[in-house]
Amino acid sequence: MLANYHTHTVRCNHAVGTERKYVERAIEKGFKILGFSDHTPQPYETFYESSTRMKMAELPDYTQTLVDLREEYKDQIKILIGYEVEYFRDYFDPLMEELRKYPLDYIIQGQHNVPDEPNGNYVGFQTDDEMVLASYVDHCIEGMETGLFLYLAHPDLINFVGNEKLYMNQMERLVDAAVSLDQPLEVNVYGFIDHRNYPSDRFFQMASEKGARFVVGCDAHAPQVIQQIEDIPGFAEFLNRNKIVIGDNVLEMKEI
Repeated sequence: MLANYHTHTVRCNHAVGTERKYVERAIEKGFKILGFSDHTPQPYETFYESSTRMKMAELPDYTQTLVDLREEYKDQIKILIGYEVEYFRDYFDPLMEELRKYPLDYIIQGQHNVPDEPNGNYVGFQTDDEMVLASYVDHCIEGMETGLFLYLAHPDLINFVGNEKLYMNQMERLVDAAVSLDQPLEVNVYGFIDHRNYPSDRFFQMASEKGARFVVGCDAHAPQVIQQIEDIPGFAEFLNRNKIVIGDNVLEMKEI
């Protein structure tokens, strides 16, 4: 792969390593493009403070750090400035208004909570609640329909342990929307090496059969997670058995 667009920083409070370490690791591993997409801050009301994302006040430092590194390493790698953004109906437009005040190359959609973080459910926890599953798919689709996201990160993050037929029907709805909107779906490296419920065969076999496009995202919360496909035991086999074709991983930027 030549590109990785899914890279975090310590500002999210659950990642380690300096931005420079991520850049140098990407160069060492042969990447030509490294996109930083830390968990976006959110313009929440004052009563709620997230423990898993940077604060709005950290936007200038996040941006300037990456601008400086982009210039320093310009002859070795292309550094892109982005965010992993959740589509929260009440917060999305105000958030984008703030993000556009700074240099911004792209955003990826990473839906961890529905309907939002202060009032909703974290979908990575096991659930058999059909309403949570449907809400997750609804929010993913609405986000894709904005046309602003580069791709949908860890599309099968939702840890649904209820009726299998219901799960597949809802996730087919998500994949059909991604195909119709030509939105790539991410095969998540971090989830794979951490043995999480994603990426899953049940989702990606179906998505492949439906003609979805795919991108590999390292989802690096530590520099060593930035790896090439062949460096990850079992990952190439996962891609092959689900008929997932990955090229150079280079995507065309969208206007934001």
